[in-house]
Amino acid sequence: MPELCIHPLPEAVPPAALAGGVVVVIDLLRATTTIVHALGNGARAVVPAASVEEAHAVSLRWPAGERLLGGERHGVTIAGFDLDNSPFSYSAEQVRGKTIIFTTTNGTRALRWAQQAAEIRIAAFANLSAVCAGLRTESRPVHLLCAGTDFRLSAEDVLVAGAIAYQLRETFEQSVETRIYRDFWVTHGVSDASRLTTLRESAGGRNLVELGFDHDIERASQIDLYSIVPRLNPAGELI
Repeated sequence: MPELCIHPLPEAVPPAALAGGVVVVIDLLRATTTIVHALGNGARAVVPAASVEEAHAVSLRWPAGERLLGGERHGVTIAGFDLDNSPFSYSAEQVRGKTIIFTTTNGTRALRWAQQAAEIRIAAFANLSAVCAGLRTESRPVHLLCAGTDFRLSAEDVLVAGAIAYQLRETFEQSVETRIYRDFWVTHGVSDASRLTTLRESAGGRNLVELGFDHDIERASQIDLYSIVPRLNPAGELI
């Protein structure tokens, strides 16, 4: 039976330890939620960039009418970008057919941390069942990599990881630490009300409440809005 591990921060696991496995990156508030919304609403691809400068440079690969710059730094829209990091900004009218070059404070950092993996997938509550369905037949080790908030563990990411681990508890070997995060989901995430409260009280949630983005927290708490699982292709595009 393959093993499933939850890593509460990228720094909790050496990048080389991810080699050969499937890494599922989780940055619920808001990068992975927004990526799922963008691709679910018809974006051609989302291209993660590590910095604002890299995003501008990468964007030159596509004609102006075929690309959008999206993302944030510390929750705030980046000057000169087309879109922020709210899932509501990535409607079908905005993103259908477009390539989105995307950079965020925590999520894209986690994606780069996982670059030695055999495969990288994206998870949020918005595509929870699809992620779990895709992993049930997986024979490689699975790593649930939580992005955290400003290099600190954040409850919202481990809540998603715990939900995935719980659904796959009969499919994968799971360590004591992973089972603890699984129990966190059972006690703090199963009901809609408890899940939303946990997200609002998390490190990332408190930041968003202060910035006036409580509606984004509510959206991120909703389960199975989409049936897609974004994957990073060899060209560095999430599709």
